[in-house]
Amino acid sequence: MAQTKGERSAAGKKAAATRKKNQAAASATGKRAAATRQENDAKDSAAQAKTTAKRAAGTAGAAARLAGAAVKGTAKAAANRAGAAGRKAR
Repeated sequence: MAQTKGERSAAGKKAAATRKKNQAAASATGKRAAATRQENDAKDSAAQAKTTAKRAAGTAGAAARLAGAAVKGTAKAAANRAGAAGRKAR
């Protein structure tokens, strides 16, 4: 059965509309995929920042403990030196 010119024209227009619709859908899919990827990257970055912050807090706590021990040791040394200066040598 031969197609008339009008039928071919209508089929061509329908095909063009379908191509346009499919292209728009593919474009939207790409944007959704990009948004998902960016969201996952943001979540990973937040988790890494949280871990780093915890590690830094632990390190800061250790540094504070060491600094406190150093101050305590310095105070003890100063007290011992003062006590030794007050004693007479035999």
